[in-house]
Amino acid sequence: MTHPALENLLLQVAAFRPQQLALISSQAEEKHYPAGAYFAEASRVAREIGFVVSGILRVCYFDKDGRDLTKYLIEEGHFVVDLPSYQYHLPSAEYIQAVTEVQLLVFKASRWQALGQTITNWSKAESILITRALLAKVDRLSPLVQQDARTKYEVFLTLFPSLANRIPLTYLASYIGVTPQSLSRIRKQFPG
Repeated sequence: MTHPALENLLLQVAAFRPQQLALISSQAEEKHYPAGAYFAEASRVAREIGFVVSGILRVCYFDKDGRDLTKYLIEEGHFVVDLPSYQYHLPSAEYIQAVTEVQLLVFKASRWQALGQTITNWSKAESILITRALLAKVDRLSPLVQQDARTKYEVFLTLFPSLANRIPLTYLASYIGVTPQSLSRIRKQFPG
């Protein structure tokens, strides 16, 4: 089975041959998660890497007061994993939860690592993917730091125009660091 979105992303980082792309795709298992289900949970070691085919996930945690906080959002066409947990076999401090119904291609760690034994440029491609993901994570968080609430919402709409109406208000408010009530007031100031 081919997965065009995955193959397109992989071809952006390396000149994989069709046989290599087929091998990579064959190592993934297609899984569906209903809204609210967890791909990964805090205190467990990450042993899988997901690629989002459809839907939205959020990385979240609970603060010392028990508040559920959204750290960042992951939409279609991106990989998802708690990288420190996966790489260093440490218990995760975060949850990865489906915000909407989600379809993932899931690679078990053993299958992902086996690709490095078969595909000669796999480790270089993996390094590029990790670097891109980390830079994207910084880009998603940086514009939202030390801004007023309205500006944070404007930046969010600019960076993620398709997400604002696809995620619950509470998750969006948590992500930009405002209360749902404040976000509701801010949203009323925007047309449409």
